[in-house]
Amino acid sequence: MKRRQFLVLSAASIGGVLVYSLDRKALRLSAEDRAIRIPLRFFTQDEAMIVAAASARIFPSDDSGPGAKEAGVVIYIDRQLAGPYGRDRHRYKQAPFEEGVREQGYQLEANPQQVYRAALKDLTGFDRLSPGEQDAALTKIEDTYFFRLLHRHTIEGMFCDPIHGGNVDMIGWQLIGYPGPRMSNAKDVDQHFGEAFRPKPTSLQEIFKDTRFQPSEDEP
Repeated sequence: MKRRQFLVLSAASIGGVLVYSLDRKALRLSAEDRAIRIPLRFFTQDEAMIVAAASARIFPSDDSGPGAKEAGVVIYIDRQLAGPYGRDRHRYKQAPFEEGVREQGYQLEANPQQVYRAALKDLTGFDRLSPGEQDAALTKIEDTYFFRLLHRHTIEGMFCDPIHGGNVDMIGWQLIGYPGPRMSNAKDVDQHFGEAFRPKPTSLQEIFKDTRFQPSEDEP
């Protein structure tokens, strides 16, 4: 049996919160806690540190708000690669494999798991480089399919529903003012008519928790 890998981070480095764990439960830690261990499904610890550092350069934290590191983007990517998407379960994969034109999308044989694993070998030690050196390394590969995947996955991890592992504390949604998948705005339209209104973001998990086993108003 393969030994389980963990991503070990200081709690302070991600703002004192823990991203969703293997069983999809969110655990909040204070910044004073020394370290947290997040179970990984696909990445090794070294690979996870590289991806975390690279995604943090693609979507860095700055004066305008938190970025990929605080949003737990690396955990989102790890979860996606470990599932059917990472194995290309739903993509047609019969030969011949040809590069094609960009408008046709990806046409080659390697699945996302294989693309990441091969590319990360060439980025060994990336997480130990200075920010400037990291940017230079990413610039060299910005025309590759791997970088396009990493860029897309970083954006997805920033703004996905937290149930998928990223967007910790819905900080991505808070950055853009997105309220989450609200089921109805009828009551708010009447209550806040004619005034600015920005509701607190709500995740799918919170909606399911609030509505589970609750009959609708139309039911007897």
